[in-house]
Amino acid sequence: MTTFRNIAIVGPYSSGKTTLLESLLYVSGVITRKGSISDKNTVGDAAAEARDRQMSTEVTAASLEHGGLSFNFLDCPGSVELLQETLNVLVGVDAAVVVCEPEPDRVLTLAPLFQTLDEWEIPHLVFINKMDRSHTEFNEVLAALKQVSGRPLVMHQYPIGNGETLTGFIDLVSEQAYQYHPDAAADPIPFPAELKAQEQAAHAAMLETLADFDDHLLEELLEDVEPPQEEVLQDFKAELGADQIVPVFIGEADKEFGVRPLLDALVKEAPDSSETAARRGLHAEAERPVAQVLKTFLSSQGGKLSLVRIWQGQLNDGMTLNEARIGGIYHLTGQQQKSTLQAEAGEIVVLSRMEPIKTGDTLTVAGKALSLPKANPLEPVFSLAIKPENRKDEVKLSGAIAKLIQEDPGLSWEHRDATHEMILWGQGDIHLQIAKDRLGRKFNLPVSTNTPHVPYKESIRKAAHSHGRYKHQTGGHGQFGDVHLDIQPQSRGEGFRFQEKIVGGSVPRQYIPGVETGVREFLRQGTLGFPVVDVSVTLTDGAYHSVDSSEQAFKQAARIAMQSGLANCDPVLLEPIERVTLSTPASLTSKVLGVITHHRGQILGYEPKKDWSGWDEISAYLPMAEMQTLIIELRSQTQGVGFFNWQDDHLEIVPDKVAERVLTQVETAPAA
Repeated sequence: MTTFRNIAIVGPYSSGKTTLLESLLYVSGVITRKGSISDKNTVGDAAAEARDRQMSTEVTAASLEHGGLSFNFLDCPGSVELLQETLNVLVGVDAAVVVCEPEPDRVLTLAPLFQTLDEWEIPHLVFINKMDRSHTEFNEVLAALKQVSGRPLVMHQYPIGNGETLTGFIDLVSEQAYQYHPDAAADPIPFPAELKAQEQAAHAAMLETLADFDDHLLEELLEDVEPPQEEVLQDFKAELGADQIVPVFIGEADKEFGVRPLLDALVKEAPDSSETAARRGLHAEAERPVAQVLKTFLSSQGGKLSLVRIWQGQLNDGMTLNEARIGGIYHLTGQQQKSTLQAEAGEIVVLSRMEPIKTGDTLTVAGKALSLPKANPLEPVFSLAIKPENRKDEVKLSGAIAKLIQEDPGLSWEHRDATHEMILWGQGDIHLQIAKDRLGRKFNLPVSTNTPHVPYKESIRKAAHSHGRYKHQTGGHGQFGDVHLDIQPQSRGEGFRFQEKIVGGSVPRQYIPGVETGVREFLRQGTLGFPVVDVSVTLTDGAYHSVDSSEQAFKQAARIAMQSGLANCDPVLLEPIERVTLSTPASLTSKVLGVITHHRGQILGYEPKKDWSGWDEISAYLPMAEMQTLIIELRSQTQGVGFFNWQDDHLEIVPDKVAERVLTQVETAPAA
């Protein structure tokens, strides 16, 4: 039985993940020539949206053989706006390689990723890339990493350099020094005497950390016994597999420096797919097939591909899972597909034409439902109003967006009745611009976007009495209705109430519903131009004509009364207020508090974030009108790691200066 290992490559934007994948494929012989991001010819980032932006926009899968094992690598986008892609994939991997740059100031960007990996107990190691660009002492980088990792970091290698140039490394397990060579494996070299003290300290620190989880190794250290290399490697494998430690490797992916040792370590120390399955309560050798969808791809021709992790059993072409028949099984290397008739437990493959299934679904044979843990959709934090450039395409838009969400569950949409807009939600402007591009390219549906309108409301601050008469004479019967209304404000959130106190039949009972209808219709757009809320209207008196009166006439009379009366009730503009919970590193809390106050926010308080060491959680009220750019400024102040959740809370009176600006925009909108 083939042994598989499924590895996610994760890390911040521009850390070099796609370049690392390219080098992994190159040194293992899958490709004979490396591509580059700038030349737009890498195996990863092959989608048009990725190459236009020179950044990963979706997961790339690729397979290789090394050390007698089959590896499936999943290169994940680094942009925080595309985090949903990464989360969806992480549920199906055996381990993750966290790629970062040797810049202490940027290490904070790894904090949420480390938190997720630890929370989900996914074994992970760190590959410090671009060591040739480091202007910082290696120990400073390591210290910064320790501050954001919830698990102890264990140096597996120590760098050898010439000035700022990385020339090799020392393997801290074997204590053998190596020199890098372009396009070739590193060669053993004599131990550099000038690094003896630093290497010994790093070696001792490595053993001490491993001994925290191995009593036998601790006894050896206490007795000054140097443990055998095999024992140390077994500790790395056991403790990495249990997500107790985070081994640290170094290199320069663009030159393949450190790539081969990284692959070797994944062979010797990363957990097998069968071990991961056992932790999920599954057995790779069992006959019953169980798989999980990690990603959905939709081609421009409309074909659907589902990237799945096989946890248990074997999949065969034509097999039916979840009442859907497999239309083909393929191994992926970037966008290249290689057909196969079957795939076994531990593999990550693509299934075609599984139309009913969605990302995150657990697949098994009919009649035996099963649900494995999956990533929850992230809360949306940014929105755009969207409409087709060609009005004839309006009927196609909702269907196209629904398909887009199949491919990217981080998107969502709503039709906002109050503003008559279709709103597309996501994790930021880049995220939504990518979605816009896909609508044009994959569905031939070019769209335009704009900032959504705020669904303002209006209400009143004082009571008034109003009279309305509608009299209209035609050649035959005329129209006559006469009403007296008392208009009063209600407490915020009480809504609309209609009453009648007619005495003596001044308004016949059959016409009173027409009065209420007229009032309700007028409140759809009040004197300020917005729907009116929290108002009580009482019909107190009126008059009718035995021939000319009708329900329609009384409806018109009510509208006339409301138009004149509401203007005398001191109308006021209301805006929706959101309750927002913001999460930020504690060191940056003061900056985030400043962002909140800058956005007319009301700070309710803050406290340490539960289960997040060194993080704060801030509660606040913010006007919806100020929410559009909140995520942009929050990420700007927190190196991209701050995030928030929100929910509609209440309506509040708009400050006078803001109200003036809003009403001016309403008045000038028709002319524009």
